[in-house]
Amino acid sequence: MALTSLGTNKLRSALTMIGITIGVFSVISVMTAIGALQNSIENGISFLGSNIFQFAKFPVNIDAGGGEVKKKYQNRRNITYQQAQHYAKLMDGYAREICFKSFGRDLKAQAVYNGVKTTPSLQVVGTNRGFLAANAFTLGYGRNLNEEDVDLSRSVIVIGKAIEKRLFPHETPIGKVIRVAGHTYTVVGVLAEKGTAFGQSQDDMCIMPITRFFENYGEAKRTINIASQSFSTDTYNRTFDRAVGAMRIARGLRATDPNDFEIYTNDSLKSAFVNVAGIVSIGAFVISFIALVAAGIGIMNIMLVSVTERTKEIGVRKSIGARSRDILRQFLAEAVFISEAGGILGILLGVLGGDLLAMWLKVDVIFPYGWAVAGLIVCSAIGIGFGFYPAYRAAALDPIEALRYE
Repeated sequence: MALTSLGTNKLRSALTMIGITIGVFSVISVMTAIGALQNSIENGISFLGSNIFQFAKFPVNIDAGGGEVKKKYQNRRNITYQQAQHYAKLMDGYAREICFKSFGRDLKAQAVYNGVKTTPSLQVVGTNRGFLAANAFTLGYGRNLNEEDVDLSRSVIVIGKAIEKRLFPHETPIGKVIRVAGHTYTVVGVLAEKGTAFGQSQDDMCIMPITRFFENYGEAKRTINIASQSFSTDTYNRTFDRAVGAMRIARGLRATDPNDFEIYTNDSLKSAFVNVAGIVSIGAFVISFIALVAAGIGIMNIMLVSVTERTKEIGVRKSIGARSRDILRQFLAEAVFISEAGGILGILLGVLGGDLLAMWLKVDVIFPYGWAVAGLIVCSAIGIGFGFYPAYRAAALDPIEALRYE
């Protein structure tokens, strides 16, 4: 009888249901997208390699701090090549690998070979042989940069897979000379394909000796990130403690001076993402809660109108034996059905929207079972909470007065 009653007012029921759908859709879509990103990070998207920690001038989430915070770090001293060399000397024998890297983010780098060009947005990095281990890259073929390349400032380069596919679709790039950001380099190696992370390709990168990078593109306004790899997980903490001391010495800090550099690992990078995701989640929940409350008020309003319209029906039913709890159950069923139908539709649309965003960001899609169940529970609570008063009013009608209503 409850379903039949809703079917006689299809448009009104549908419009009431849409309010619930919008509220549930907003929270489920955001949680699905965030869950997919977090799942990808926890299952293999590593910003750094194994047993790696890194020193840098800027924190990983500098843009989240606002203008004053950003200015504070911009005024901090750059980590120079001389300081990096001093650090490496102090850590000799205590770390498996030490990587120096300086990014040419200001370069609109484009690679050219025989008139064929790549996009003008290549990632150019000045580094040493430790780059692959420090950043979880692997070499496809050819060779990696070595110590002699850095010491002699050789004009050699290792290119990413996307660059190889664009410039050398039918031949090997090894030994070929290409032009990158106005300078020529001999290709000595090709990185294995790594794919994308958060919608950004990791295969349009090219790495060159850090000394050549500074000679060609300048050193004065550039800072170096220093990544260090311990020999094993067991020695990680000991290596980390020594590295902090070595970095302070290399930077010329006194015992009372605070660190003027940032330290981060895979765990800290993941934590930074989780913090941002948590803020977004809270915002989505608040917005969705407001939408759901508004939708619940709509349900109450429609059910009160329905009680008024169906006063005679309620009187007839009670006069031939229907109990108050039967009337209560019928009107509650109508409210819960509207709420649940809207919730299910909102969950389906939210999962679809969230997974489409995840696919755009090139991460694995998921189904947020926990949030879906929570959504259904909340929808049930809204249906019961906002439908109870209209149902109670219907159940409390006196049958004689109800029959006399018209």
